[in-house]
Amino acid sequence: MPTRTGAQIIWECLVHEGVQTVFGYPGGAILPTYDAMLDYPVRHVLVRHEQGATHMADGYARAGGSVGVAMATSGPGATNMVTGIATAMMDSSPVVCITGQVPSKLIGYDAFQETDITGITVPITKHNYLVTRVEDIMPAMKEAFHLAKSGRPGPVLVDITKDAQQGSLDWQWDPTPVKMRGYRPSPPATRADLAKAMALVRGSRRPIILAGQGVIQSGAMKELVAFAERIDSPIAMTLLGLGGVPASHRLNLGMMGMHGEAWVNHAIQEADLLMAFGMRFDDRVTGNTKTYAPHAKKLHVDIDPSEINKNVPSDVAIVGDLRGTLKDLLDTLEPADHAPWVAYIDSMKGDAAVRDIQKLPDSGHLYAAHVINDIWRITGGKAVVVTDVGQHQMWEAQYYHHETPRSLITSGGLGTMGFALPAAIGAKVARPDAEVWAIVGDGGFQMTQAELTTAAQEGVKVNIAIINNGYLGMVRQWQEFFYERRYAATPLRSPDFVKIAEAHGLEGFRVATRSQVADIVQRARCAEGTVLIDFSVEQEDSVYPMVPAGAALDAMIRRPEPSVLAETGADPI
Repeated sequence: MPTRTGAQIIWECLVHEGVQTVFGYPGGAILPTYDAMLDYPVRHVLVRHEQGATHMADGYARAGGSVGVAMATSGPGATNMVTGIATAMMDSSPVVCITGQVPSKLIGYDAFQETDITGITVPITKHNYLVTRVEDIMPAMKEAFHLAKSGRPGPVLVDITKDAQQGSLDWQWDPTPVKMRGYRPSPPATRADLAKAMALVRGSRRPIILAGQGVIQSGAMKELVAFAERIDSPIAMTLLGLGGVPASHRLNLGMMGMHGEAWVNHAIQEADLLMAFGMRFDDRVTGNTKTYAPHAKKLHVDIDPSEINKNVPSDVAIVGDLRGTLKDLLDTLEPADHAPWVAYIDSMKGDAAVRDIQKLPDSGHLYAAHVINDIWRITGGKAVVVTDVGQHQMWEAQYYHHETPRSLITSGGLGTMGFALPAAIGAKVARPDAEVWAIVGDGGFQMTQAELTTAAQEGVKVNIAIINNGYLGMVRQWQEFFYERRYAATPLRSPDFVKIAEAHGLEGFRVATRSQVADIVQRARCAEGTVLIDFSVEQEDSVYPMVPAGAALDAMIRRPEPSVLAETGADPI
């Protein structure tokens, strides 16, 4: 039996778990592990900030479907990962974070770069470990990967003291599958629950499926489409669920919620059955829960029992894997015809096409919606798009039509500005043959723009579209609608982004008119390395529709009709 140090055991475990890439930043408390790294066939991506490491691991996990791994040292290295860990937790991303810790005998004595990172991350991890003995490294690592990817995925942190990394023992890999007492990640649905669900489905005349990210994570895309087609039920999508059902499918209504399509929100409010599959009834989806879908029974299928009845009470709840549950339901599901209901929803679209900014006459302004819709058209809808958070995020959801799963990667639950660029790098590493676009705002981009050099150093090809409106756009929109246009701390000065790209050794372009968009987008696609495009768009455009905070889901602020704009002389924004 060979002798291995704790540092070597860490890499041995990573190799046995199939890890090919680690995103990280070295430092004193993790240095023994970095020293051992050179002897193992794992690619290390050197980030410029530890937050970038966690976002890259997150993007890697979401794009590729496997566990993402991030590594950092103790103290500030570990605390810099916190925002990325919380992002992964809110969006159920399987990430394992490995941090170094001061020697075990110094813990609790405020040693140099000591921080209780396990205490800090208890609320934002699925589980975490403090490992102080070399013999505990392998069990902790095996459990970390098992927890991260099983059941409802999520981040797990393993904090390993420096002396545990430096210690040694006679060691070999234990291939025994992990079993954790009391942990049942995928309980099967009971026959009684399935029967109750079927009764709801049979009794419905106005059903709607609410499809969330759980559809993608469980691999239930085909089963969901088969289920919807069997009972002729429309499907509304959450933000993170986009791509789980092809946007072009006749039953796909589009996105629901605060910035969802108006007819989708109206349909939900008039439905008599909501079938929530792999979604958690987030407040941005429901609006005011007291007035949410008042006529509808609720069938909720989710792998996490803590989500059942948390936000919206269910009439029937099934805790279990969505794909397996849908397969069970399909075994006995009888065909149904809801053509009148589907036609009625279609009629509710009304003047939406007229109000759509894509239909407004060209006034010489460049709108973000035009940019994103052109990128969708030019890429054939086949790119992996990673967005930051804000107006551009919602416009992407509205105007880039996703046909395949894992083609939209965004920070949904936490709403983390600065997410897109590092997550896009991680996505490209996971899927090197995919075309990857990072669509970002001028505010969020500046938070993690240092990762441009990571892309340059690693030879990673990402196309970056900065939707530059000179504001913190979504906050400005709220100030316009609800604070009498008192723009406090939202006007934003930015550096010359083209020169920033050039300073990192990358190519940059600036676009100010729509006639330039297609040519520059094509040049970016054809270039070998990462390309940045600074799109100077209309400054005071707003995302429509919008459900105000605390309002009913169908109480939306709509974009004014062109005739109203013409009468008032207002600019069509």
